[in-house]
Amino acid sequence: GQYWSFISMRDEVAALRFLIQQNVSGPVNLVAPQAATNAEVTKAMGEVLRRPTALPEPAFALKAVLGEISDEVLSSQRVRPTLLEQAGFRWQDPQIGSSLRAALAER
Repeated sequence: GQYWSFISMRDEVAALRFLIQQNVSGPVNLVAPQAATNAEVTKAMGEVLRRPTALPEPAFALKAVLGEISDEVLSSQRVRPTLLEQAGFRWQDPQIGSSLRAALAER
């Protein structure tokens, strides 16, 4: 399945503060420690929103509806936060479910 790299807003802000305080340099990926699959994101959204979840959309359907934009939706990258991990950063929302709950709480 496609992988989605994500990070909660509070982890992104905390990571930026951490990077400034630790004086970490170089390219830093601001993402959670593990990317989630499309199926995991769909399941987590259903659980967090307490709604039934549909099956992830098949690629051919997204291509038909979205055209060229579908490439952005269907692209898959497992981005790792290597420098953050090596520097000792600790995430508050390392999983997609806690990240979604944090986003809803911020509203």
